[in-house]
Formats: sequence, C-alpha cells, structure tokens
Amino acid sequence: MTARPTGRTAVAAVIGDPIRHSRSPQIFNAAFAATGLDWVYVALEVPAGEVPAALEGMRALGLAGMSVTMPHKAAVATHLARPGAAAVGDDLAPAARRLGAVNSVERRDGALIGHNTDGAGFVASLRADAGFDPAGRRCVVVGAGGAARALVLALADAGAADVVVANRTRSAAERAAELAGPAGRVIDLPTGAGPGDDLRRELAGADLLVNATPVGMDGASSPVDASVVHAGQLVADIIVEPVVTPLLREAAARGAATLGGLGMLARQAAVSFEIWTGLEAPIEVMVAAAGQH
Repeated sequence: MTARPTGRTAVAAVIGDPIRHSRSPQIFNAAFAATGLDWVYVALEVPAGEVPAALEGMRALGLAGMSVTMPHKAAVATHLARPGAAAVGDDLAPAARRLGAVNSVERRDGALIGHNTDGAGFVASLRADAGFDPAGRRCVVVGAGGAARALVLALADAGAADVVVANRTRSAAERAAELAGPAGRVIDLPTGAGPGDDLRRELAGADLLVNATPVGMDGASSPVDASVVHAGQLVADIIVEPVVTPLLREAAARGAATLGGLGMLARQAAVSFEIWTGLEAPIEVMVAAAGQH
C-alpha cells in the first residue's frame, strides 16, 4: 500500500455486524504494505437484511475483494446462488456451495464469486502453528454452525480418520457430520453440569478437540467440562477474543497442547489475499499483525 491512498488505490473491505472489533483491517493492510500493493482494506458495518445491497454495492463501486463475517455468511451464499445469478456470472466455489456459507468474495470480470476459506485456514494453522497433521487422526468438533461445518469438511478432506460432531441440537449436528462422509459421527453435547458419558468416551481416545462455538467469548464460560481433556491431546479454540479462552486455559492446566484462533484468522485471510491478488501471501507478516492490539 502506498503511504497515502490515491485515486488509483484499490479498496477491499470486510462486512459484518458488529464489525468495529475486527482485526481483519490490520491483517490485510499489513499484507498490502509488505507486498507493495496500492490497496487499502476497511471495515463496513452492514445490518442484517442488507446483504444484497452490499454485494451490488461491491459490484458498482468496484471493490477489489470482500471478507464476510457474522451474521452474513449464509446470506451472501444465498444471494450468489440466487435464481438468475448465473446470468451475470455470480457463482459459489465448491467449498462455499457445499457449506452454504461464504466468508470471502472475489470480483472476477464484473462477476462475484463466493469462497469459504475458513476450513483451509484452520487446517493450515493446525499444521503450521501446532505441528498437527489431521491425516489419520481422531477429531471432535464442538458446534454445528457455519464455522463448525467448515472445520468438519476441512478435517475430513485433510484425511481425518474420525470427525465427531458434538452439539446440543442433534439435527444440526447430523447435517454437519454428513460433510465428513464416512468419517463423520454425532454425539449429544450435555446441557447440564458434567461432561456427559458420550463426550467423555470420545475424548478418551481423541487426538484433537475443537471449540467452534462462540462459548468462551465472555472470558468466563466453556463449551465443555475440561475434566475430559488430558495430556497428549491438542485443544483448539477458534475464538480470537479473548486470545486465551477458559477452555484453553483449563486444557493447558491439564497438560494438553493448545491452539488459539489468531492463526486461523490470519491464515484464512491469507487464502483470500491470494484469491484476490494472485500473489503469494506474506503469511508471517499476517500472523504477526493478527496478534497486535
């Protein structure tokens, strides 16, 4: 990025609601500076129900790329797969189509193409930040929302032997587990105190436990009873604020390895950077920027 934006500066953005807490501008602007691109990245608050207008605004204004965060990922996918979308070239990449969720929009010759880079970013963080390869490993994912679904699909595609989805709503868990094919299974997440027999049994032999829910963002709550966690496991949490969630703190106290959400945030952004620019992402710069306050 140049020292100051000019009339030639390309603009990319993230949409969400709320969005002022987003670390994406610092991650992407650091990447643009490191690669010498005359680009700038901003955060735009878009209320629920305004996704179609925001996407048409992206097209009309010529935004170079768009990131999508809560609560808009499903709505963006729906718009880009709407009747008549093909007539203007709008489409979904395979992962976004399977998930029904978009977190990155590419502008390609006037058309808008929706991608989902969450799963790729998570697996990249597992490998690079924790030295953990999912191939042949037993994994438990807590949650069945959009983020959880992306992780389930990515873990299965990375060769995980077992991808167990633990969720309080069984029907949602079953839909998420289907994305893992033969590797996918479902257990009920207990609603009361204690870890529950199913979760205790699964985690006894699991290599990886992932929290893919918002539980823990308050800095006080945990999605599972940490008494089921033990040394020799990796416990990951995709939450980025706080950086160390109660689950990660409790897991570390029990001797488990831990992985926070900043690596995934930076690495999924790196995939978007490469889609939008065609350049190799300066990943170490982006990871460092994600950790800055």
